Amino acid sequence: MDKRNREHLTRDGIRLHEPGDFEGMHRAGRLAAEILDAVAPMVRVGQSTGALDEAIGKLIDDAGAVSATIGYRGYRHASCISVNHVVCHGIPSKRKVLKNGDILNIDVTVIVNGWHGDSSRMYTAGTISRRAERLIRVTHDALMRAIEAVRPGNTFGDVGHAVQNYVESHRMSVVREFCGHGLGQVFHAPPNVLHYGSPGSHAELREGMFFTIEPMVNLGRPETKILPDDWTAVTRDRSLSAQFEHAVGVTADGCEVFTLSPAGLFSPIRN
Repeated sequence: MDKRNREHLTRDGIRLHEPGDFEGMHRAGRLAAEILDAVAPMVRVGQSTGALDEAIGKLIDDAGAVSATIGYRGYRHASCISVNHVVCHGIPSKRKVLKNGDILNIDVTVIVNGWHGDSSRMYTAGTISRRAERLIRVTHDALMRAIEAVRPGNTFGDVGHAVQNYVESHRMSVVREFCGHGLGQVFHAPPNVLHYGSPGSHAELREGMFFTIEPMVNLGRPETKILPDDWTAVTRDRSLSAQFEHAVGVTADGCEVFTLSPAGLFSPIRN
């Protein structure tokens, strides 16, 4: 590693990006958000998750971008689509057809001029239960509270605590096995962004850090297990799970969200 690269890493190995790097992240993040906006009308009863993934792959190709997930550790799809009790990393399939009342998370990561745009959000098929609606609302609002905690001088523990405190106050649970991550010109980098923790713990937030916040929240217990495909994570008690994800960059006085929905469609539940 050369001297310049060493100077741009914290002692925790977290990269501090230059002001000009924010523009690259905004472009990549906006494309990821535009794709998630475009797929919204396609989510309906009778639609397969495989067809949704094919549409996402075409949108990425048409934009002249690259899917970060295709080929990643052998993964073969342009998205992860996680339905009902699937926590994350659900594999799209033509055999998985959406039913009335299903809730699903769609997770997309694109590469635009070397920069990664990574975001996920919830969708609904047909009429969902009030419990599912409440889960989606709490998960979305927990992410928003975490983003409010992102500013120089705070810590990653403050971010995780914001999620945990809000979720548990609503008698739901935060998944421990999966977390957010640093990103930029790499898909996954330090730090691990936990969605639970104590105020003041872990590394201090500094201007130029780029990372995702992506809480996974269960209606039941927090424990998960991985299915034999080595990708799909599900709740052990088969309770419903929800997730929202934004990519953010720390600024001098707060943060910028790179993956805002241009159409205002980030959550299917309207306040």
